Formats: sequence, structure tokens, C-alpha cells
Amino acid sequence: MKAELKIGESAPAFELLDQHGQQVSLKDYAGKKVLVYFYPKASTPGCTTQACSLRDAFADLKDLNVVVLGISPDQPAALKKFAENQNLNFILLSDPEKKTAEAYRVTGEKTMFGKTSIGIIRSSMLIDEKGLILKTWYKVKPADTAPLAIEFLKK
Repeated sequence: MKAELKIGESAPAFELLDQHGQQVSLKDYAGKKVLVYFYPKASTPGCTTQACSLRDAFADLKDLNVVVLGISPDQPAALKKFAENQNLNFILLSDPEKKTAEAYRVTGEKTMFGKTSIGIIRSSMLIDEKGLILKTWYKVKPADTAPLAIEFLKK
């Protein structure tokens, strides 16, 4: 994994397709705080825990003027199914080539069942209204994404 993004650094720009096949860009959210979170695969246990935790914290995040964007390598159709099955109330973005994940420095070596591969390291970043990194959480636990962001914003 490359060096982590630093606080105060410009958040890497991106333009990705959402779960409905619509183009979404980070610059669409200028003037709002954005919680971008990266997860390995839709509809897997950890990713479902993480997404549902964010869904359940949606009102608190909205009150703090935060937009949630979930990014994974899944195709839009898989994201749509995941969002519908879990009643998700935020946007999921498709990054099949992992270019955005690489720009955010969340790809790295992972070992699962004795096999090593390059994949998404579950991470989240809080971006301010001007597009600067406010806070990063690399290797975050699925259930901690929303509480950590809310706690940080309420300080």
C-alpha cells in the first residue's frame, strides 16, 4: 500500500457510475462534506454490516451536512441489488478497475484463506466542503465507519 492520504491534502477527483448507471463526480458535492468509504465486495457479511451501519446513521450524518458515497469494484447491477436488498439510502459507486481506490491509496495485499491477493483495504475518508481531506480511517472495522465519522464531526 502506498503512503496514506494526508489531512489537508486535496481529495483525488473521481467520476464513477452509481448503482443506477448515472455518472457521479466528487465535484458534484462541492460545498458539502463527503464521507467516502471503500469496501471490497457488495453483499458480503462485513460489507453488509458496514453499509447497514451507515444506512442507520444516515439521519445523523445528514444533520452534520455529510453525503455518504460507498465505492467498490462491483458493477452497477450488483450495487443496485445490494442497495435494494439492504434498503440503502446513499449512493454506491462502481470502481471496477480500482483506479479511484488506488488514487485514495486503499489497495494493498490481503490474505484470505491462505491466499494472498491485491484488493481493497476497507477504509473511509472524510472530505470537507472545499474537497480537502479532513480525516482518514485506513483498515477500519465495518461497524466503526459511521460512529468514527460522527464522533469526529461532533468534536
